[in-house]
Amino acid sequence: MELGRKITQMYLNPFDKIIGIIGAKDSGKSMLIKGMFPGIQMVESDDEFDILNMPLLNAEDVGFYTPRTFHVDVRSARKYVSLEEIAKAVHNVIGMNKRVIVEHFEILYPVLKRNADLLIGIGEEVIVTRPSLFGPLPDNIANVVFDSLIYRKMTHSAEELFGYCVKDIDRPKCIRSDIKHGFMLNYTEKPSFDLAEIEEKILDLIHQDLPIKPYDEEHIQIGDYVMDCTAPLLHVESTGQIEDFSLVKEYYYEPKFHLYAVAGTVGHKHEETEKNEELNNIEI
Repeated sequence: MELGRKITQMYLNPFDKIIGIIGAKDSGKSMLIKGMFPGIQMVESDDEFDILNMPLLNAEDVGFYTPRTFHVDVRSARKYVSLEEIAKAVHNVIGMNKRVIVEHFEILYPVLKRNADLLIGIGEEVIVTRPSLFGPLPDNIANVVFDSLIYRKMTHSAEELFGYCVKDIDRPKCIRSDIKHGFMLNYTEKPSFDLAEIEEKILDLIHQDLPIKPYDEEHIQIGDYVMDCTAPLLHVESTGQIEDFSLVKEYYYEPKFHLYAVAGTVGHKHEETEKNEELNNIEI
């Protein structure tokens, strides 16, 4: 949601009429949209009544009190309404000088025959682009984000395993951030972790192939252990699906913010020196 707020501040134009959102199931699209457009009425379920009565499809019947910004999840809506009807409703609303947020925009694009004014793809990284006549096309974005999402899920799962392994160790306050194919935890004081020992514990949990599943909206369950989590759906199904995990065996000191960073990577193998060079490009 915080990232959505920043995208709105930095990239959204008041005259943008179609906001295309592309990403796989459970990639975080809904939370991003809520951050970009606080208070927006979203239709996320597969309930036929909700779909058929969504404001987008009935904009002309509401009159003066029609919302200024509409939302449609094309993947859910197409089970009850044809793509042609959805496309017609989108054209109708933008003709009224209003805005539409279209989830799974790549599905509607061939019928809509109009690219989004702002196109956002959510995979391992978030891609924000303003397409021109020559692209990028929605399928170009979809190919990137669908293939890369697995790394984000592996990274988030590995980060939770790190939290599990240090849960009983006294540690300073932490601020989390991301790096390519990895995570970074930024501590206000230098922790006393034995990073090599923690890595061995994480690798053992990965070897055990423990199931990872949502417990509720704020917790996940790893094996029999329930722990806090801000994104319970954004994980691989078991620890064994985390590939090539490695923890950097040194702390990075960030003098600008006075933080000590711990970094872990997934999805590729590196020598320690190569990994250290890659981690030069970090954001807190």
